[in-house]
Amino acid sequence: VQLVESGGGSVQAGGSLKLACLVSGYTYRPYCMGWFRQFSVKEREGVAAICDFGGSTYYAISVLGRFTISQDEAKKTLYLQMNSLKPEDTAVYYCAGSGLYFGGTWSSHNLYTYWGQGTQVTVSS
Repeated sequence: VQLVESGGGSVQAGGSLKLACLVSGYTYRPYCMGWFRQFSVKEREGVAAICDFGGSTYYAISVLGRFTISQDEAKKTLYLQMNSLKPEDTAVYYCAGSGLYFGGTWSSHNLYTYWGQGTQVTVSS
């Protein structure tokens, strides 16, 4: 399985970015696909996820109302639309995919099996 992120970059506060994650190699449909971010050396933080085969979406409180996760199954791509960006959103953003089954909280990074290489998002004030 390979996850390849794109769409990161630099933007001023209040601006928008749309991240994309091209997914390949799965022989089954993963239970959850999510976006995480990492600030410096801190643990990866769950940003948003689509779980239950697309039936449920979850967001971190810090991004609720500003970020939207979506997927295009035909294009095998996961997206993260980020609006009203703040300097505190600056981080490396990772796409993550779980296995067929998922026993835990959507934001638990250790429950995801596959990870992309990450894409930097920098928001200046």
